[in-house]
Amino acid sequence: MTASFKSKTDPKTIPVTPIETAVFEAWLRREPKDIQAWVKSSGFRAKPGQISLVSAANGALSRVLLGVENHDGMWDYASLPTSLPKGSYRIDARMGAAGATAAATGWALGGYKFDTYKSGKSRKLPTLVWPARADRARVNAMAGAISLVRDLINTPAEDMGPSQLASEARKLGKRFKADVKVITGDALLRQKFPTIHAVGRASDDPPRLIDLRWGKKSDPRVSIVGKGVCFDTGGLDLKPAAGMLRMKKDMGGGAHALGLASLIMALKLPVRLRMLVPAVENNVAGNAIRPLDVIKTRKGITVEIGNTDAEGRLVMCDALAAADSEKPDMIVDFATLTGAARVAVGIELAAMFCNDEGLAGDLEQAAATVQDPLWRLPLWQPYRKLLDSKVADINNVSEGGFGGAITAALYLQEFVSEETPWAHFDIMAWNTSPRPGRPVGGEAQSLRAVFEMLEKRYR
Repeated sequence: MTASFKSKTDPKTIPVTPIETAVFEAWLRREPKDIQAWVKSSGFRAKPGQISLVSAANGALSRVLLGVENHDGMWDYASLPTSLPKGSYRIDARMGAAGATAAATGWALGGYKFDTYKSGKSRKLPTLVWPARADRARVNAMAGAISLVRDLINTPAEDMGPSQLASEARKLGKRFKADVKVITGDALLRQKFPTIHAVGRASDDPPRLIDLRWGKKSDPRVSIVGKGVCFDTGGLDLKPAAGMLRMKKDMGGGAHALGLASLIMALKLPVRLRMLVPAVENNVAGNAIRPLDVIKTRKGITVEIGNTDAEGRLVMCDALAAADSEKPDMIVDFATLTGAARVAVGIELAAMFCNDEGLAGDLEQAAATVQDPLWRLPLWQPYRKLLDSKVADINNVSEGGFGGAITAALYLQEFVSEETPWAHFDIMAWNTSPRPGRPVGGEAQSLRAVFEMLEKRYR
């Protein structure tokens, strides 16, 4: 669910005045005495996201004051839908197209709520009159993509296993007339995806590789890969109960891949898109992979299983090898891969690794432009020796517990050619505490930044 819009004002439409924090004092001096008195008595200081409801002489709501960091920001407007009384509102400011679109997107996401399993009716949210210069198609596509990511992550694993994730991809393909192929169960072995099969074979919902293609064959090739571990018990290296509590979100990378694909297709970006999502459950059964098993990957590299709870990089490596085989212009992958990344950069930043300076720079610039933060970590080659195995080409875990996000990224790098520009996002995909427009639960991280980069390159 997202907040709604309407096309026209009516006599009851209430103005929302955004005020930049930096110019608050100058703004206040220009206001009538009664507004100055109200602002001072109410403690409103135009802090980002702060709201003040101003009443008319008859006691009715006549105006809303909103503090914003800047008029082009998105999240400050996200505080409005759940804070205002139901009714009709409009933004009372002159805004350029970028600012109007950002404000409308913030409003849309400010109303997001995952209430699929709630039996009661949700509170009716207020309605915003579309800002005059807002790109409505972009707002709907962006809010839709982010809501899709959140919904997929928030849905319990009982209802979002490998088969259901594949079904969601097929729905997306049907909506945008994309080709969707799903390789299931033992067919993965026949078509040379052995690590995906090995990780998922212990589940009663067989492993799958979701392969979506869209766009003209003559357009630049862009491949997106997303980790789709729909639930992660840790396998035979079983997680403790606390470690499993949020593991429905371990398909967050796959959710990001679907969300980004939906955005690319909805806004008709001129690229030849390929989206690959290995969808599995890492479960426990008699046929589960064991510690110190050795698996030959799609690329031919042999992998010793140092820990069955490092399964994400196993399913990703076959998908990355398949993406790389077509020599795309770039590969971008998303994965809830390591706790080490969360220790390094926390939960609000996506850890980004990249083998191409031009791509890395474009991503960092895009992230700053759309306020979708990331932090680049190094592909530090001296740590590659930590993945050495005495019996195979590589181990899926490193010796010792240091630099875990880096060694995981180095493992993935083994399956991407040096000449293929590649960016890897190690993400949390979850809000542990609420912020405006970002409730507790599944979250899209770096999706807007990646789309901004793609649009700058290919539009």
